[in-house]
Formats: sequence, structure tokens, C-alpha cells
Amino acid sequence: MKNLKLYSFPSFDLDLQSEEETLLLSAFDIERNRLFFASSANIIYAFELPSSQAWNKSLLSPQFSSVTLDPGDFITAMDYLMEKEALVLGTSDGSLILHTMDDSTTELVGRVEGGVKHIACSPDGALLAITSGIGQLLVMTQDWEVLHESALNLKNDAIGDVDGYPSHFHAPISWRGDGKYFATLGGLHECYSKKLRIWERESGILHSESEPKAFVGEALDWMPSGAKITMAYDCKIATKPLIVFFEKNGLERNSLCMDEPAEISIVKWNCSSDLLATSAKCSQHDAIKIWFFSNNHWYLKQEIRHSKSEGVKFMWNPTKPTNLIIWTVGGTITSYNFVWITAVTENSTALVVDGSRLLVSPLNLSLVPPPMSLFILKFPASIQDVAFLHNSSKNHLAASLSDGSLGVMELPRIDSWARFEDEEFVIETARLDLKFRTFAQIMWLDSHLLLGVTRNPCDSLSKSSRDESELIHQNLNCSAYSLLEFEVVCSVDSIPELLNSSGWHANLSKSSPLEGVVVSIVSNPCKKASAFVQMEGGTIFDYTSGFSLRRGSRFGEPDPEHGFSASCPWMKAVQVCDNGDAKPLLLGLDYDGKLRVGKRVLCSNCSSFTLYSSGCGGAEQSTHLFLTTKQDFLFIVSIDDILQGNKEIKIESLKDLPNRRDKDKDFINIWEKGAKLIGALHGEEAAIILQAHRGSLECIYPRKLVLLSILNALQQRRFKEALAMVRRHRIDFNFIIDCFGWQRFIKSAAEFVKQVDNLAYVTEFVSSIKGGNVMDSLYKDYNCPSITDETSNVSMESSNFIEEGKVNSVLRAIRKALEEQVRGSPARELCILTTLARNEPPALEEALNRIKSIREMEVLGVNDAERSSFPSAEESLKHLLWLADSEAVFEAALGLYDINLAAIVALNSQKDPKEFLPYLKELENSPPVVMRYSIDLRLRRYESALKHMFSAGEDHYEDCLNLMKQNPQLFSLGLQLFAKSAHRTEVIEAWGDHLYDEKCFQDAASAYLCSYSHHKALKAYRGAGDWKGVLTVASLMGLNKGDVCQLANELCEEFQALGKPVEAARIVLEYCNDVGRCVGYYIMAREWEEALRISRMDESEDFASRVEDAALECASSLMSDYKEALEKLGKYLARYLAVRQRRLLLSAKVQSEGRLTENTDYDTVSEISSSFSEMSAYTTRTAKNSVTSTASTNITKSRCKANKRGKIRAGSPGEEMALIEHLKAMALTDDALRQLKSLLSALLMLGKEEIARPLQSSGYNFQLSQYSAVKLAEDVMATDRIDDRTQTLEHYIEQRRESWLSEARSWQFKVLAPLSR
Repeated sequence: MKNLKLYSFPSFDLDLQSEEETLLLSAFDIERNRLFFASSANIIYAFELPSSQAWNKSLLSPQFSSVTLDPGDFITAMDYLMEKEALVLGTSDGSLILHTMDDSTTELVGRVEGGVKHIACSPDGALLAITSGIGQLLVMTQDWEVLHESALNLKNDAIGDVDGYPSHFHAPISWRGDGKYFATLGGLHECYSKKLRIWERESGILHSESEPKAFVGEALDWMPSGAKITMAYDCKIATKPLIVFFEKNGLERNSLCMDEPAEISIVKWNCSSDLLATSAKCSQHDAIKIWFFSNNHWYLKQEIRHSKSEGVKFMWNPTKPTNLIIWTVGGTITSYNFVWITAVTENSTALVVDGSRLLVSPLNLSLVPPPMSLFILKFPASIQDVAFLHNSSKNHLAASLSDGSLGVMELPRIDSWARFEDEEFVIETARLDLKFRTFAQIMWLDSHLLLGVTRNPCDSLSKSSRDESELIHQNLNCSAYSLLEFEVVCSVDSIPELLNSSGWHANLSKSSPLEGVVVSIVSNPCKKASAFVQMEGGTIFDYTSGFSLRRGSRFGEPDPEHGFSASCPWMKAVQVCDNGDAKPLLLGLDYDGKLRVGKRVLCSNCSSFTLYSSGCGGAEQSTHLFLTTKQDFLFIVSIDDILQGNKEIKIESLKDLPNRRDKDKDFINIWEKGAKLIGALHGEEAAIILQAHRGSLECIYPRKLVLLSILNALQQRRFKEALAMVRRHRIDFNFIIDCFGWQRFIKSAAEFVKQVDNLAYVTEFVSSIKGGNVMDSLYKDYNCPSITDETSNVSMESSNFIEEGKVNSVLRAIRKALEEQVRGSPARELCILTTLARNEPPALEEALNRIKSIREMEVLGVNDAERSSFPSAEESLKHLLWLADSEAVFEAALGLYDINLAAIVALNSQKDPKEFLPYLKELENSPPVVMRYSIDLRLRRYESALKHMFSAGEDHYEDCLNLMKQNPQLFSLGLQLFAKSAHRTEVIEAWGDHLYDEKCFQDAASAYLCSYSHHKALKAYRGAGDWKGVLTVASLMGLNKGDVCQLANELCEEFQALGKPVEAARIVLEYCNDVGRCVGYYIMAREWEEALRISRMDESEDFASRVEDAALECASSLMSDYKEALEKLGKYLARYLAVRQRRLLLSAKVQSEGRLTENTDYDTVSEISSSFSEMSAYTTRTAKNSVTSTASTNITKSRCKANKRGKIRAGSPGEEMALIEHLKAMALTDDALRQLKSLLSALLMLGKEEIARPLQSSGYNFQLSQYSAVKLAEDVMATDRIDDRTQTLEHYIEQRRESWLSEARSWQFKVLAPLSR
């Protein structure tokens, strides 16, 4: 779906040496981009094609050189030899001449009998194929050595024997693109029956041949891709002019019928094998027709007409597939440069050119691929260019035709075009005072002004109007391009809703000379009757009707520079909003695939692009840019990103794009290789139209744009359109709620239901509501903004909704809207049932109550209007069963205590009657209370079951008690029910038994006391470890003193086993009066002051001596442990510093070698010197066996705790952190410090100052050393180098000795040792 647009057509006239001289042959030098012509005067003309499209004689500098031949001899064939850098010429007398144009030298290299008719070099330039006038075929090397010589079998050509040599034998030659085969079309010029022959390059053997056909003798060309061999039937023999295509095997493949009667003389393919040019001699003129094949149809894309006297010929540029070079025998040479443009306009209307027919298809109505179309516009001549102007009420179309005329028409609104389906309208041409051979780049400035480019308009003026237009053109250089503005008016009143092409007049209102070539013209969307004109090189001009052409003064503020850095034949101008101001934005695509925005390159390998507008028809500001790349990726770029200048697509640096498909939502991997963008469907359609090489159309809907379209509809509160898009594109229905905001949606639920006005759609919507926010999960990567709530105040009713949560609140709001706004109908009732079934949890009982009401109306035989607004009970129940779990619905029916309803549910849920009928019959035969109790038990509604069973009477007391025992949470309710019953005590005791089994001994003891079960209460207190409660209950039970003492002794043994010697000491002292055992228990608990106090109460020296001995032994053990711990502390710290030092050295070495430290494998640190292997800190410790070691010091506890964290593995990656953790774990606990202070106090009371002083000093030194070691390790970890002078343990101890005083005062005695040295 594309058109071939002509954008430049430079031309100049060769100065031939005589008036009778004509141009006959041409050749092309690919390496130097030179063009050669041979004339009838045996003169060779040559010039190099300039890179610029503006041609003049000074720029081209044509050269000519004369070839000296015998009288009467003339040049009949010519080709260029790349290896020789010279032309090879063939003459009528058979001479083969090598002519060098640079030095004008001529060399005779051979002679061919019968004269040379055709010469063709192989694509690689290694071989030369020649046909002679006597029907001989010669294949020669560059050294003029004949490899093969074959006869073209004249006797088999159905012409009979020929006397003498048939000098009029013609056999054109065409090589296949790879050079392995070549074709000849042999036969006499006067004979209409000729054969196509395919020859092998290497052996010269005839590979295949066709049947004799009426072929045109000169029309032969092999498609460069090798797929087809193209020829033409002679129109004098064939019923209609046909171009035929043969395969390599000599069989006809298909054909192309010309659009008008004509004699075809030349057929040529372009270098990319997609365009076929034919030279047709019509009755009134000669024409060059350019054809394109797509979707199994041949399109006539361009036609260039010449008068028959000009003798027009042509050739394709072998390096540029859209450059056609045409020359006349009189020496006029014109280069026609075409570009492929999309046939889809900005409002998504396809205008496909096919000769004189314009195929019109509004793609927003139907996606119709050509050659099909909605309707056809038939013009008097072939179309060269088309301009379309879209308005809301009317549309205007203009077409420049190959005969120099102009077709203008007015069309109604696009939405009314459906009634034109399959029609063909014949279009009249407008009355035009000027006729142009080429009128290109046409476009509408407004509905009455038309702009276009032509060349040499003075020569095109008709005689009647020359004087009238003389003032306009008196200063115009007729050899340059001109920009023409026509005023288009209609003298006939248009009829609404009809197509009008009559009575149009086009009057030239302004003509502006141009210094260069116009590359592209686009309308200025921000200014009326204005356009941007791009000249060669990318310069942009702003053209405004009524003013002369002036250089644009504004483009892309604040950058004062305008235009592109290179010519961009594909250019678009769109209106954008930048900081609230509307301004135009120009985008251009050059031949190298660079998509440019001003001087900036947006994408360096773009293959096609188009724009998308969120407004329908593309009339509003464009919001997104679509572009495809040569790697077949489709990118979606926001216009805002382009304006901010922070978006640049460089595919070369994104080599992992296929792996990022699921992560990046800004691009799509195109499934069809080489597919091109041809347009977009704007507005809510949010579609991109792609066309594959084979011609088929594909319409895709990028999820990102679809979501934005839904968002726009929600912002405008167009719920019906938003829901339609969600359903069409299979978007999660929750997107509407979460994007709009569910708190805001519940306030708009009534409006939502009213707009949608389709209960089936509302039911589908309700069925899909779920919790969570899809904006944060499913559509998180699309970065769609949520709609902000304009009102912050929420009504009281809405507040109640919000407390229920998203799902229940939305469902309740929709249910309320259905009940209040929608007229009663079966569909409404089913929708309401859906809202109940989708509740969390489902409100099945309420739904069943509604169904139950319907069933009751059916049973009563109600047949009024109210009954007709409800579906049948069976239909409602089936709908509910489809939405909810059948078992849950069955249980909900049972919960209503309606056996009949439960049976109906079971039958409709396809349950096996053997499963539910016996159960239901049993319930039906039971008393009502027992039935409800049984149902409650099945449904696990135990509270209700207990109430029902309690109401059944005293006979069911045991059932109540068993139910409470099986469900202990019912005991509280049971106490309330049995508050005035004789069974209250039994219930409380049963509750106590449950609490005791659950090891809730205190609560169990309380329950037992309430039920006067003292034995069980004593057992519960004993289990709880509450010796006070045990002994109190024992007194309540009336135990004698001996039994109490025995019970106290048993408690002492239990508490001693549990590690609670302090409790045991109190029991044995208060209830057994055993001071010795009490002192022993306090010594075990390391409560030294209390042990000393109790021993002095009895005034027994034995007990005091026992306390003194134990205290001295404990002090000695502690000092030994502190000493050992200090040694281990030093070893741990030394090990840590060594490991850290080694790691820092290794890291520095890696960095010096240029590698990243992060990638270093530090496991190599395990090679650290084993000089520390004698350390036993990881594995060994000294054990103490003494009276006080039964409860070890905190140092030992800390070490055991550290060992539990895991053994330190030397050289492991985590060794550093493990060492720091071990150092921290060696700190003295608060309990250890309290015990140490108690021991120091006892030693002072015993007069052992000489023991207390060194003990306090040992504890203080260890505590200070441990704190300093941890601080040192942390400081070393935070730095990348170790200072051997300052980062030592001794230095840190001295630094922190003064700051440690406050910590030491918490347990030290000042009198024992000074705190400063």
C-alpha cells in the first residue's frame, strides 16, 4: 500500500554536433557514475552524473569523442567494460572496437561476419556476448578469445530457408543477475515468430527454449533477481498488448496486460527487481510506464508522456533502484528520481495509485488490502501525484495527471463513504490554463489553494494564456524549478453527501522561482495556508500564501537553526504541545535510514515511520511516534520524550533486545521480515498498520497505546468506550477500576451502569473483579498513570463502602446502581446474583434468599408483571452454581435450614443422589432443633450448634459438654449458657482440664479453684512452678506440718534440677528451717551477699567458713578465666589483622593489573601463611572442676555461644566477619557483672581485700581489652590500609581507658583500685 512519488526531475540538453544527429545507444559506468551515449554521427558523448539533483551544463561538463569508421558504417551496439575502463562498440559492418573515452583512443579488436547487432557484458564483466546479423551467437573473454559460437537455428524459426545472409536478424541479449545464464530472443526483423533461448555461461550449451511466439524483437530483459524473463507480444499479432514472463525452463509463467492499446518496444527492470519500466508507443504519444507487482496484481505507478517526434528511450540507474534516466533522440536527458511513500493519509485513508485509477479505502472503516478497495476514482489519464485534504465536514482531493491536466474533486464526510462501496466514479479534469509535463509535490494549503512544483513552466503555457501570464513569469528563469500556487474554485454548487468533480477551475495565483531542488513539501499544522518546503541538503523554508517564499524563522524553539543536516525525502510535520504552546515539529528520514528531528538524529537505522494522535482522525496533536528499524523492531516513542531531547534509539548498542522483550514495553519484535509502516489508526483504535513484502496488511494494537486510550476515555468519564476497548483488546477488567481509582469508581458506579446500558457486559465486568491492583502488577511495566481524584471529600455512605475493601465495595455500589436505575428484568436479577457470588467471601446466603423468593412466587403461581421481571428459579440457581463452588452453594442452602432448597441445589449441581438424599431424609425426620444442630455441625458453626443443643433441654447436656470439649473455644459461651445451671461447676472443671492439657497451668489452677478441685489446682500450680500457690493450696487442703515439709523438700529438689537455686533456698529456709541447705543453694546461685547474710543469722562459724571458702575459690577461678580469655582475645585479634592485611595486599595487586576488585575471588586468601596454625582458640579451652564451676562464668558462656554460631574456617571468605563476631561474643553480660560485684562485696565483708583487689583488676582489664579489640577490628574493616603504629590493641587500650571509666563504675568499687595510671 504505497505510491511511487516523483520528487526531482533534473534535465539538460546535449549540444549535438549537427541538426540531423540523433542519439541511438547508451551505456553506464558504475564505478565512476558516468553515462555514455552513441549518436548516429558515430560520436560518443559522456558525462558524470552529479550527486546534486540540480543539473546544468557547467556541473555536468559533457565530453564527446568521434569514432572514425568506414564510409557507410555506423555504431549498432555498445556496452561498457569495467575491467578495460573502455567502451566496446559494434558496427554494422561487423567491427568490434574498444574505445577509451578519457584519451579518445580507438582500437579495432575484431570483426564479426554479418555485422554486430547486440553486445552485452556479463554482470561480473568477465565475458562478452555478441549476436550478429547472420544469426550467430559468440561468447568472448576480455582478451577477445572466443569461448563459444552457436547458430541461432534459423531454419527452426518457422521462416523457411533464407537466401544469402539475413542481415536483418535481431537477437537481443540479457544476462541473469548471477551471470550463470543469459537469454536471447532470436528472429528476423520482418518475422513475427521468435524463440526465447536460455544459454549456459560455462559450456555455451542451449539450456532451454520456448515455443515460437510473436515477440517484439527488442523487448527482452532478465530480472536481476533471476526469477523472471520479461518480453512483450507484438500488438499487431496479439489480440491485446501483453508483457509476458518466462521462467528459466522456457515456460510462460504469467503476463501483464497493458492499460491501453500500444506497441511495446523496451522492457527494463530496475536493479532491485521491484519496478518494471516499459516503453509504449501509443496512438497519440509515447509513454514510459512504470509497473509494480504486489498481492498478485500489477499496478501502474507512474507514466511519463512524450510526443512521438521525440523518440524517447530510457534506462535504469544500475546503482539506484528508483532513478530512471530518459533521453530523446534530440539529446534531451532527464533524470527522474522517485521515492516510495505510504499511500495512507494522516486520517488513515488509503489512496493507492493504479494507472488512471485511484483505489480509495478508509482504513478506519475496514482494513482492505489492495487491489481491493471501497470504491474507485477513474481519471482520464494516469495519475502522477495525489493530494488529500481532510476536514470534519468535507474532504478535497487533487491529482496531477500524466497528460498535464489536473483532477480536483470534493468528497463528503468519511463516515458516509460506506454507501460508495464497489462503485467506480469517473472524474472530470479541472479547467487549467497551463499544462505541465510534470507537476509534482502537490499539496493543499487549504480547501481553495493548491501548491506544487514544476520545471520550465514558460514552455508549458498554452498560446491563449501566454500573454495573460507574462507578468507573472517575466522574471522567472524558465530552466529552473518553480513553486506554483493555484487557486481552486468550483462553479457548480456541491450536493451534500455526494461526490463532486465537475465545474472546477484552477487559476495560477503565484509562481516562485527556486534555486534548487524541492525534496519534500508538507503542510504547516500550526498556521493556515502555510507549508514547509524542504530543499536539497535539508534546508527548510516556510511558505505562506500571499507572501513570497522566505526562510523559516521558527523551528524547534529555542534552537534557532532550522532544517535537517541532509535531504530527507520522507518528511512529516505535526503539531505538538511544548510547555503549553502549540508548535510544529518536523521529522525527516534520509536515504541512509537516519530519522532526524532538526539537527538531531533520533534513530540511525530507521526503515519507516509514522505518527499517532490520541484524537480521532489524527486531527489533534500527535502524541506518539512509530518507527521500524532495519532489524525489524517496531518502536513506540512518546512525542514528549522527543521534545525533552532525552530519547535516542541506537539499535547498534542494544544487542540484547530480543532478550529484553518482556521487560521493555517500548518496542515490538516484528514477526514479518522487512515489513513497513504504512499508517496508524488514531484515537481509540490505537492501531499500527504494517504491510509485508507480499502485500498483505497486518494491523497490530500495541498494548501501551491501548492502555493510554482507555486511560483517556476514563479521564473523560466515557465508561462505555473504555469498557468496549477493554473487551476488544482483552485487557483485564480491573484496569478500569484500578486506573480510575476504586474509591472514586464506587461514586461513579451509577454513571457506569447507565452508560454501558448492557447487562451482559456489566455481568462480564462484575465476574472479573478481583482484589489487588493490576496497575502495580500486571501493567506495572507500562507506566500508566492513575487518574487523580479531583474531590478529596468522601461521603459517609462511600466511607462505609471503603471499609469493606475494593471488591466488596465495588460490587455493592454496582448492585445498588442496578437496583435503583435499571428496570427489573431477568438479566438484571442475574447480574445482581453475580455481584453477590463474587463477594469476598461470596454472599451465597443472600443470593439463595433471592432465589428462594423467586421459587416461592413460582409455587404460589404469581403471574403478574413483577414475576416477569425475574428469571426462573432454576435458571437463577444454575447461574449461581456456574459462578460459585457447588459444594459451597449446597452448604449455604443447608445453612438456611431449608431442606427442599438444599435438595434442589444438589440436583442442579449434578450430585449423586446416593450421597445427599439419605442425609437430607435423616435431617427431615429429625426434630427441628436437632436438625439445625446437625446442620451447624456439618457447617462448622459450633456456637450456633451449642445454642441449638442447649435449647434442646437437659437430655442433651452430655452432647453439649462433648461439643465444648471438642471445641474448647465454646467454653466461654457454655459458661454463659449454663450460668444458672447445676452443671456450671462441671463445665468449669472441664475447661480447667483442657487448659491443663494445653499446659496453661495458671489458668487451669484458677479454673480448678472455681470448681473447688483443690487437688487438681495444687497439681496445676506445681506444673506452673508457682511454689507459693502450691503451698497455699496445701494449707487450704488442711495438710499437717509434716506433709507440708515433705512437699517443700520435693519442691526444693525440683527447683534445684530446674536451675533455680534461689527459689529452693527460700523454700527450704521458710518451710524447713534448714539454714545449711539454704546457704548451699545461695552459693550455687552465686548470691554471695545473701549467702553470707543467712550464714550470720544462725551465728554458726561453720556456715560462714563455708561461704568464705567458696568465695575464695570462685575468685581464684574467675581470675584464671580472665587470664585465659585475654590470651584468646589477643590471638583472635592477631589472626583478624593478618587476614585483613593479606586481603588488602591481594586487592591492591588485582587493581594494579587492571581488573575490577568486585570480580576478584577472595577464596585465594586461604593460602595465608600458616604461621598462626598453632592457635588453639578455634578448638581447645581449659576446663575447671570446682565447686563454683558447676555454674560457669559468663566468659565460658560467651565462648560456648560463639561456638554455636559455627566453627571458624581458616581461609574461608567469611573468616573476617566470623572473627569479629567472636570478639563481640566474648563481652561480659550484665548478669556476670552483677555476680562479680556481689562476689567483690562479699570478699570485702570477709576482710579479703587482697583477693578482691586483683579480682576487680582482672575483670576490668578483660572488659577494657575486649571493648578495645572490637573497636580496633571495626575500624580496620572500614579502611583500606592498616597503620601498624596506631592500629594496635595496646594503643587502643590506652586511648579508651579514660572513656571507659563510666562503664566501669557500674560494678567496680573505687576503694579497691585507682581507675587511672
